Amino acid sequence: MNNLFPIFLKLENLHTLIVGGGYVGLEKITAVLDNSPLARITLVAPEIREEIRNIAAANSRINLITRKFEDGDLMGKDLVIVATNDKAENNRIREAARACHILTNVADTPDICDFYLSSVVRKGNLKVAISTNGMSPTLAKRLREVLGEALPDNLETAMEQLKAVRDMLKGDFASKVDELNRITAVLTEKKKDVP
Repeated sequence: MNNLFPIFLKLENLHTLIVGGGYVGLEKITAVLDNSPLARITLVAPEIREEIRNIAAANSRINLITRKFEDGDLMGKDLVIVATNDKAENNRIREAARACHILTNVADTPDICDFYLSSVVRKGNLKVAISTNGMSPTLAKRLREVLGEALPDNLETAMEQLKAVRDMLKGDFASKVDELNRITAVLTEKKKDVP
């Protein structure tokens, strides 16, 4: 059973630490920036891929530290993504972060993660996050492709129109929700067979 609580974080208001500068570190920093281009990131690793250096050179909100992780790197951080190729060190970093009450994701080790990075479908302002509870990121990736194709491209227009309607509605919160539910009910109606 998937007991994860889905949330969307405003990473521009938080400080994310990524530990690891190899291929997985590149994958993680890219995933963060693809979803939150204004995220503030510190990346620590003794060796940092050139692609990561190029990303950091173009983004003043990224700080690269070329050395091994030190526990003091956790100061002032809100989230940690651990992406080194040393499982013992990954676990040590996770324990240090936990002692500081910082949520941690450890790449390829779902059992010790506090959160997972999801596969994301984007259509304008709509984001749909997909989680397999850490069991199969590949399946999540495939579902992202299917949903991306299935969702219409004009969702942005529909969202703008619904926001305008919501802004015009009068009454208390419950009555507004009822009216928006009535208006959007057409989205979930089953198509009737035409003889």
